[in-house]
Amino acid sequence: MPTETFEFQVEARQLLQLMIHSVYSNKDVFLRELVSNASDALDKLRLEKLKDDALDADVSDLHVEIDIDKDARTLTVRDNGVGMSYDEVGQLIGTIANSGTAKFLQELREAKDAAGEEGLIGQFGVGFYSGFMVADEVTLVTRRAGEGQGTRWSSRGEGTYTLEAVDGAPQGTSVTLHLKPADPENQLHDYTSPWKIKEIIKRYSDFITWPIRMAAEAPAATGEGDQDAEGGEGDKAPEPETLNSTKALWARSRDEVSEDEYHELYKHIGHDWREPLETIRLQAEGTFEYQALLFLPAHAPHDLFTREYKRGVQLYVKRVFIMDDCEALLPPYLRFVKGVVDAADLSLNVSREILQQDRQIERMRRRLTKKVLSTVKEMMGKDQERYATFWREFGAVLKEGLVTEPENQEAILAVASFASTHDDTEPTTLKQYVERMKDGQDVIYYLTGESRQAIENSPHMEAFRDRGIEVLLLTDPVDEVWVDAIGEFEGKSLRSVAKGQLDLGSEDEKTSGEEREKQADEYAGLLGWMKEQLDEDIKDVRLSSRLTVSPACVVSDANDPTAALENMYRAMGQEVPRSKRILELNPDHALVKGLNEAYKEREDRTELTETAELLHGLALLAEGGQPKEPARFVKLMAERLERAL
Repeated sequence: MPTETFEFQVEARQLLQLMIHSVYSNKDVFLRELVSNASDALDKLRLEKLKDDALDADVSDLHVEIDIDKDARTLTVRDNGVGMSYDEVGQLIGTIANSGTAKFLQELREAKDAAGEEGLIGQFGVGFYSGFMVADEVTLVTRRAGEGQGTRWSSRGEGTYTLEAVDGAPQGTSVTLHLKPADPENQLHDYTSPWKIKEIIKRYSDFITWPIRMAAEAPAATGEGDQDAEGGEGDKAPEPETLNSTKALWARSRDEVSEDEYHELYKHIGHDWREPLETIRLQAEGTFEYQALLFLPAHAPHDLFTREYKRGVQLYVKRVFIMDDCEALLPPYLRFVKGVVDAADLSLNVSREILQQDRQIERMRRRLTKKVLSTVKEMMGKDQERYATFWREFGAVLKEGLVTEPENQEAILAVASFASTHDDTEPTTLKQYVERMKDGQDVIYYLTGESRQAIENSPHMEAFRDRGIEVLLLTDPVDEVWVDAIGEFEGKSLRSVAKGQLDLGSEDEKTSGEEREKQADEYAGLLGWMKEQLDEDIKDVRLSSRLTVSPACVVSDANDPTAALENMYRAMGQEVPRSKRILELNPDHALVKGLNEAYKEREDRTELTETAELLHGLALLAEGGQPKEPARFVKLMAERLERAL
């Protein structure tokens, strides 16, 4: 059969020009595409042989082979897979661009980043054409398994390609690239360099099922002994080197993989020298198949809460590496999870924008999230020590999900634990708190602060400590937010002990209702006067039912944000109006009693105004805040101390 010349269609020529004058910064992906095609061909041959045992095909040593010819500057990727017939070459190679090129070119123009551009190479079956990014000419020789005649396809990417039948072609397909000169400035590397080929295979194709082999470099001649050995043992070519591990641990049953192998994989992909805390396996079958091998680290990375932290797991498609840090597969509050997800039914389309919109990816995300949370819950029940390590390292980030993902609030709360006044060292769950609640108590009390010690020493805790009412001690910044997002647990509302009016409802209150009314009348004048004096800074002044030792404290109104929450929003660059707070006084404290008596006795209340200002400042300091004008507060305090000496 004579050589025939065909013209590419207009869109195909556009695609070829795109590859020849490639805009892609990472040209290495051409080898990923060719190896992936070769692997698919080997898979297809194995399947055809299983279906038809009479098929005249050698399946004894299925593999991919890479040959380098430095002198001719060629790179050949060869497989002994299913191969193609003459007609199939015309359909699959010559006109492959017909089906999707217009859409491909349109999406390429719309790609917003280099990762998106690079990913589009693997889309619409144009992977073969990526060879023109690095080659002036591409030649393909193939023979379909079971047939006697082969086919050669060749093109310089200039608008035409040739097809001819050839005899003696081996089973399978070989693609030979006549390489362009290396141009490091334009990311066009020297692909006749064995180390460069090894690097690309290790990065993209390490877990391909089939061995990827390359001739080992022959040792350099060292002297006469080498020349004497010509024709003998010294002239024997070295054994080919297998470049990939072929160990896709996630595709093997758990019985076939040791813990050490899992740990080594984690250290490799997690860039961590320590062993993981937990290994999670997941295999989904049915309409959308994928396998996942995830790891919970034992230590939080130092940059976990920075914007620069790269989250996400590695994404593979049929063991072909697609991308690092695939954010679409896990929510941000699980950003510490490392691992691999291998999908069988995705194309090699790695555009991050498309992944975020893919319904199958969203299903994977939901299932992976539930699997991680259920694993933590199981750890919580079976191994308290390991759970304690996990929560210490990652509890703060996991609680972000209580705010950002309402559908999983219940599952996150089920694995959450909190410091509490019930025990100095052991944390508690909300469920355990509810089980210990006193008769008649219908509220879960909590207080936020910078540390356990600061919270326990807060004036807001005094009445609760005296009456033995348990309070959750929340010290993570996110605690300021999620308690409002949750609102309640098992019908019990969550309430800050530093917000709103406090009515503990205890029968053994020290102050009866009558006495409280009497105190209200007695202090009415002082409270009204102090409100006038401090009007710029406070919303109200009232008597407190939460203080037993301290003279005063400041509280937020029931529906107002706390001062700490306001400060947190401001630190994030969000401007929020400053809420005035309420000053509460302890009517049983000597300082407050003395202030009330002085108010009633004195007509000149200039010093009392300063005393009221100092009392407000002390209340702010007691909760970890600071007066509006620290220098003035210090000056007033120094003057008072001086007069007291």
